[in-house]
Amino acid sequence: MTADGHGFDDPSADVLAQAAAAFGLLASPARLHIVWALAHGESDVTGLAERVGGALPAVSQHLTKLKLAGLVRSRREGRRQVYFVDADEQAALVDVVRLMVGRLSDGAAPARHLRGL
Repeated sequence: MTADGHGFDDPSADVLAQAAAAFGLLASPARLHIVWALAHGESDVTGLAERVGGALPAVSQHLTKLKLAGLVRSRREGRRQVYFVDADEQAALVDVVRLMVGRLSDGAAPARHLRGL
């Protein structure tokens, strides 16, 4: 039991700021779709643009932001850049994205509750 009697320690301000930044990046439907797609397999920017229905330059910019934040990684394969979500480093992120999108896809209630926020 902690000193405040709650039985758990609150996260540090730094941890909360990092989590809020990650959630902020995922607040964009396009970036969320990109992470969702990459959670299911790696892809180059052209494949991602086709899958998420975005323009190539816009998808590239989203990938740059996600990569700078450490949510997405890439590697070079010949002349193309292949993007992926590191399942080991970002397992929690992948779990959260899959859980939320999966629940909402199944018609779960959170969509109604979140609309007014």
